[in-house]
Amino acid sequence: MARKITFSQAINEAMDIAMEKDDKVVLIGEDVAGGATVDHLQDEEAWGGVFGVTQGLGNKYGRKRVIDMPIAEAGYMGAAVTAAVTGLRPISELMFNDFIGSCLDEVMNQGAKIRYMFGGKAKVPLTIRTNHGAGAGAAAQHSQSLYGMFTAMPGLKVVVPSNPYDAKGLLLSAIEDDDIVVFFEDKTLYSMKGEVPEGHYTISLGKADIKRNGEDLTIVAIGKMVHVAMDAASKLAEQGLEAEIIDPRSLSPLDEKTILQSVDKTGRLLIVDEANPRCSIATDISSLVANKGFDSLDAPIKMITAPHSPVPFAANLEKLYIPTANKVVKVAEEVVGELTLARY
Repeated sequence: MARKITFSQAINEAMDIAMEKDDKVVLIGEDVAGGATVDHLQDEEAWGGVFGVTQGLGNKYGRKRVIDMPIAEAGYMGAAVTAAVTGLRPISELMFNDFIGSCLDEVMNQGAKIRYMFGGKAKVPLTIRTNHGAGAGAAAQHSQSLYGMFTAMPGLKVVVPSNPYDAKGLLLSAIEDDDIVVFFEDKTLYSMKGEVPEGHYTISLGKADIKRNGEDLTIVAIGKMVHVAMDAASKLAEQGLEAEIIDPRSLSPLDEKTILQSVDKTGRLLIVDEANPRCSIATDISSLVANKGFDSLDAPIKMITAPHSPVPFAANLEKLYIPTANKVVKVAEEVVGELTLARY
């Protein structure tokens, strides 16, 4: 039975189900159990991580399976990789994706390469949960969206859900996967509500979801930009333009087939991503279609991203930094105009 719960509750529920099903699933991170000053995990002061996503799990499973770590990302990420290789199935919470620089060697040079170095005989069933995204006034060091960087690292899988239903199903798939999965959670979506089934279900990694069908334009949107794109699509529909909205959900592996089939149908592509534009998933998708779907295109590929700059702290500047539905409508109209000229 489905009921409405928040994005953060869906993630919490997925971890609870996984931990109840398999006692090899452990959770580690900063303040994930309750924090160093909390004596009793049932206390209201038991944080459950900086955003409260793991709240209640420490009380239910105890400190041997929900383990608070010091502010030492390299140390506990290295421990998580080792635990995964030696038989556990850890979930490691990296408080902000911006902190990956503190433990990049453990993830990129060690964990991501172990399966290859052992000829496929070793497994690294580690899920790295982390949050990303601008819009919360968290400033430059806590607001980046670095998933594109992780897709460039062979050996890692990368997931970016856009809603509670997908978040739960994708996280359960990530936890049950035998490779490292980096699971990105947009901090501004934690309070978003959506219908989520009770119990266990999974969503295959590497399978995109078409959130809206359309014939005139393909819009591929990442994470919370799916909602921006859906809003824009409603406005475009008032003009008689029907946009198809694709949510990749999994960026590595990427569902190339769904994207290419959509572009073959619509003849044009717009990519919407709040990450910086250089070496990004937006440029990767653009390159994919330019190389494998060029003959399907009736107009140039367009991208809408954040500027190539740090995320501003000032609220008025941060608002300008993030792509908007009005910007998507404007660029979509340009793409449609170019298509019309191309055909006629």
